[in-house]
Amino acid sequence: MDLRLLGPVRAWRDEAELPLGSARRMAVLAVLALHAGHAVSRQQLVTALWGDDPPASAIGNVYTYVSTLRRVLEPARDRWSAGQLLTSGGGSYCLHIRKEDVDVFRFEALREESRRHRAANDRLAELAALEVALGLWHGDALSGLPGPYAEAQRLRLAELRLATAERHAAVLIELDRHDQAVGTLHTLVEAYPLQENLHGMLMAALQATGRQAEALRVHDDLSKMLLEETGTEPSAPLRAIRDQILTVSTRDQQPAARPSSTSDPVALVGRDAELDLLRRAVADVAAGNGGSIRVEGAPGLGKSALLTVALRTRTPRGCRTGWGAGDELARRMPLGVLLECMESAMSGDAPPDVVRQLFMVAADAIDGPHPRIVEQAVDLVRQAATAAPLILVADDLQRADVTTLRVWSALHELTRELPLLLVAATRPGAPELAGVPASLIVTLAPLAMGPAGALARAVATGPRDRQALHRLLTDAGGNPYYLRLLAAGGRETLAPELIAAVNAHLAAFGEGARQLLRACAFLGDNCTLAEVAAVTGRAAAELARAVAPVRTAGVLTADEETLTFRHHIVARVLHESTPMALRVLLHRSFAEKIAEQDGAADKVLDQLQAGPVPLDAAVTRWLTRFVERLAGRTPRAAIDMLRRIRTDFSLDEPTRLRLTACLARLRYGQGDNAVADAGWVVARTSDVDLEAEMQWIIACSLGRHNDHAAAADVARAALSSRAYPEPWLGRFRLLIGRLRPHLPGPPTVPHLSRSELFGDYAPATR
Repeated sequence: MDLRLLGPVRAWRDEAELPLGSARRMAVLAVLALHAGHAVSRQQLVTALWGDDPPASAIGNVYTYVSTLRRVLEPARDRWSAGQLLTSGGGSYCLHIRKEDVDVFRFEALREESRRHRAANDRLAELAALEVALGLWHGDALSGLPGPYAEAQRLRLAELRLATAERHAAVLIELDRHDQAVGTLHTLVEAYPLQENLHGMLMAALQATGRQAEALRVHDDLSKMLLEETGTEPSAPLRAIRDQILTVSTRDQQPAARPSSTSDPVALVGRDAELDLLRRAVADVAAGNGGSIRVEGAPGLGKSALLTVALRTRTPRGCRTGWGAGDELARRMPLGVLLECMESAMSGDAPPDVVRQLFMVAADAIDGPHPRIVEQAVDLVRQAATAAPLILVADDLQRADVTTLRVWSALHELTRELPLLLVAATRPGAPELAGVPASLIVTLAPLAMGPAGALARAVATGPRDRQALHRLLTDAGGNPYYLRLLAAGGRETLAPELIAAVNAHLAAFGEGARQLLRACAFLGDNCTLAEVAAVTGRAAAELARAVAPVRTAGVLTADEETLTFRHHIVARVLHESTPMALRVLLHRSFAEKIAEQDGAADKVLDQLQAGPVPLDAAVTRWLTRFVERLAGRTPRAAIDMLRRIRTDFSLDEPTRLRLTACLARLRYGQGDNAVADAGWVVARTSDVDLEAEMQWIIACSLGRHNDHAAAADVARAALSSRAYPEPWLGRFRLLIGRLRPHLPGPPTVPHLSRSELFGDYAPATR
């Protein structure tokens, strides 16, 4: 037999290809082949093909598939005689073929052979074994086969293929076959565009061939893609490769220049305490003492960078360190994250049996985290930690598969007796980790102003004044990732990379939570749950459930009374990235709903101005009603709105007169020059009291702006007309008294009568 599963499923017997038939029939053959020599029950086959919801005809279908396969595999067999290749008994089936007849087992055997050559430091033999192993592939494993078992095996084998291809490229680089490595890595990068290790190797190979500019483009292209797809930035090791290439280029072009550092000097600014804690834990495990640490923090606070600097750069001799990361792919693959950790930890001269057995356990875990599966996985990790101190690092552990989480919980107990250190980076409050213990939880807080300022100055593209720096720090709210993007791009306009990063970070929350956050962004800082309920029409209890995970994750502050963004840039992105037309509609809708609920007038005004919402009769009626209240609470905002009303909307004359008089009073009260607005009212009003008030505002405004002579002219005209009520005339007399020391000519004689004081003076027209 020659059975090929590493691509479209095909089979040969005695050099003749067999007609395998339908996809489900081939899926049955694949399950039996991957359990070659071992019995597989009908129920296992049903679960492998249909999962937990099989059709009523599933058992009968399996019987039919097996019967047809028997005829295909052994066409010369009599229908009623017992089969030799595919046998049955006790409700189970067994495919009697050698493991070397199945390409999957040949591939795994070649991987083990390459490991042995690596341990013997025979790079040429290792390269030959890897090339033969990769040559067995003809497409995606189990291509086109249905069912959860085939999907799980596809994921497992794809991970093995990637690891093998990555090692193949690494050996090419070690053997100085850089041109060949570049070609191989270009193909791999196209197939796996988000794998940072491949990009880093490609950059190194390109640099070795003198193609530094192309190597830097690889980094820039990946950086852009990561922001668009995941909202993250390249890891610290990849940035270090970029910096090293830049250093070499700079040294080649400017021999006298001092070379820059090959690592990011501000990658962990403000994280000294956390770094020391992790390094002490590494020293403890090297001394035989285990531990379990969880690093929690909102996206962008530097969890991954902290783990990289603390655990990749100073691992004590004799310790094995394995790295894994949770994502959507890993979540669907049983033991995916644990396998990734263990395979990287057990590379080099480590015994290969542990990883191979763990892969077999993962294949059996398709039906879920059965206690037996967990026990087997824990026992294998125990063997590895007994042989040498073991450090397992899992980034985004909350996105790992449920079996890995069960095993991680069980491994926590082992850390008390073995040199085993578990380190996980997670989002705070992740419900997936509710039952996963840790000896120590390290919570990364936003950077304080001092470290944040140092980071901003280090990464800024140009000089910034103190005010600009303060605005930038306020927007970022201590988030190093947002701070880097803001400092590099400027605050005035939001860079696409920043918008993509914020949206990616918020994608983890449900639609209801994201709608709540958008409403908070439109209402402004310190809004309340009741205000959000008023403008969205959602019940307060429903909103309280939606806000809980958002607050736990650090998007909103912990203040229970208000809803305030911890990082103001998140609110800016939610607001400014909304299309203008929709933005105006939302602000108008929010203003109406706040007004209908008799909400604070200044809150309504905030919504009208934020759009800016077009002014109409309804807005004008509301403003006319509440202008006095607004004048007392938010005079500047009221002035802006009154000026818009006068210029943007055609009002009836009485309303325009009243609002313009209010505008004159407000501007005078705020120290502005109110002459034009008050003069406009004087020229049109028939109300003597209002005219006197406006004349008094004109005179006072002129005097305040040092036009004392003009102010005195207005006051004298008002006194000589004797048309205004006495209280206003008294005010004008007092004003004249205050103006006298500033007027030109000889001082006024105090004993002169009023008629003698004014004489025949005829004031200018009003």
